Amino acid sequence: MYRSRCARTAETTLSVTRPSNTCGPARPAPALPPTGRRVGHPGVDPVANELPLFASERCPRATREYPRSSAGPTFQELRLSRSTRPTPAPLLTATLCFVILVISTQQTVVMPLAATIGRQLDVGITAIGWTLTAGFLSAAVTTPVAGRMADLRCKRTVLLAVLTIVLAGSLLAAVTASLPLLILARVLQGVSFAAFPVCLAILRDELPPRRLTSSMGLLSGTLGFGGAVGMVLTGLVVPADADYRRAFWLASVLTMIAIVAVPAVVPARRNPAAGRVDWTGAALLGTGLVLVLLPLSEGGSWGWSSPATIGCAVAGIVVLAGWFAVERRLEHPLVPTEMFTHRPVLCTHLAGLLVGAGMFVNITTLVYFVQTDRDLAGYGFGATPMQAGLVYILPGASVGVLASICSGALIHRFGARVVMTVSGVLGLAGFGFLVAAHETTWQLITGSMVASAFTSLAYAAMPALLVAEVAPNRTGVANSVNSIARTAGSSVASALLATMLAAFTVGGTTVSRVDAYLAAFGCGAVCAVGATVAVLVGTARRRGVGPTSEPGQSASRASMSRADSAVLGSHSTS
Repeated sequence: MYRSRCARTAETTLSVTRPSNTCGPARPAPALPPTGRRVGHPGVDPVANELPLFASERCPRATREYPRSSAGPTFQELRLSRSTRPTPAPLLTATLCFVILVISTQQTVVMPLAATIGRQLDVGITAIGWTLTAGFLSAAVTTPVAGRMADLRCKRTVLLAVLTIVLAGSLLAAVTASLPLLILARVLQGVSFAAFPVCLAILRDELPPRRLTSSMGLLSGTLGFGGAVGMVLTGLVVPADADYRRAFWLASVLTMIAIVAVPAVVPARRNPAAGRVDWTGAALLGTGLVLVLLPLSEGGSWGWSSPATIGCAVAGIVVLAGWFAVERRLEHPLVPTEMFTHRPVLCTHLAGLLVGAGMFVNITTLVYFVQTDRDLAGYGFGATPMQAGLVYILPGASVGVLASICSGALIHRFGARVVMTVSGVLGLAGFGFLVAAHETTWQLITGSMVASAFTSLAYAAMPALLVAEVAPNRTGVANSVNSIARTAGSSVASALLATMLAAFTVGGTTVSRVDAYLAAFGCGAVCAVGATVAVLVGTARRRGVGPTSEPGQSASRASMSRADSAVLGSHSTS
């Protein structure tokens, strides 16, 4: 028999009988799931997975339904059932957390190796800085594109494509002895930033609401402490004067394991959302972000008042303004402009920028501080990269693991706003303690541990805040924008830290004074408080973001109301 998908969508979306002018006999529609979503939930009929999300969306062509043969399932049915079979929530969450851990190590692998790479490649520290800048710029360009493709295509395929590109970058960095090729490898590795919003979108499709909050918290917390774990692993595999390429070989092996695990665990579900990737918008957004982030990363070496710095910044702002104007007029924009005009979403992105800056301050400033020679500067501990990772970074990373494990239950019990508030208090306490006490090892470790708890809890709360505000088919792009905000925050913190370390130096040397580090820790405290205030202001009257709310509740209800009105209107006119 033949039935149009518009008619089937009307049955699924509204609890009404089929109108007389449609094909087939009238019958009641099945009840909706608790969140009003049928797409992507385990146990849902594969045919239903092809339906549009709401009745107001564009209806695909009619599809023929074949009666089931008494001889058993066909090869195509077996293949579809294997690829879309629901995965146990713990296994799916653990696999995606491992993916996030792998991509987090890619992002921080070069931080403790800057001096080692400079010596072995015989290049200056300014040139080595491009290995970090290249990753940030690549992430700014690719993250929104990957997020949008995850909303439109099979999410498992998008995630595998991201991991494959990252693997190519890791292998190139492991075999090359050229700085230009190393920078190119870091550009490819920078695509790893795009994996996080894709993984969040997979969780939202596959898990029921009662498990979604805790899994998102664990996944987000893994991103928070994964960077610290990467620095610890780098210190272990690259001791003093060892070949820095060992770290990239380790990254390659971990990425290969992730590529094998993803197709074995993550279901391959076709995405029914209508739309396309706005490549023109992607080019404009990428160009604007590169022009804005480039002077932030290189302003210290170019000069903050130089024509290059000012020109890039102004050009970037102009391009981004033009991109925003173009996106507002498109039917299927790369990033919906509501992401920047809806107050709860906008404030959450602002919080992401501040939390990203705070995380960079906590890890990078601490590493620089403990590696400083006390005899030369009057502070520091002269630690090697391995000692810095194992003694000073590992305790904070361990606390981050515990915080991420507990974050899901805390968000489910108290709500994301409360968890975000607690994280801000912890950030203020941790960075404030580092400002007041930094003479001994235990003081630095204690302050860093508290600040790491702030990062992990905040990283877990922000996706929950976004998921509560956006429709299910906007999950990937919303978290992509938040990832860009965190990347921009890290870039701003990097530029600010470099400026302060260069401005406050011991007389006659290039060694920074302790005042520069204290100012950096103070900026971390300001970031923690600012992120909390942004979330509280943005969600001041949004009491649905709490322990009893379901992900996407407000957005789904609004979209369902528009869909109901559209379908009822069409029924009344006919």
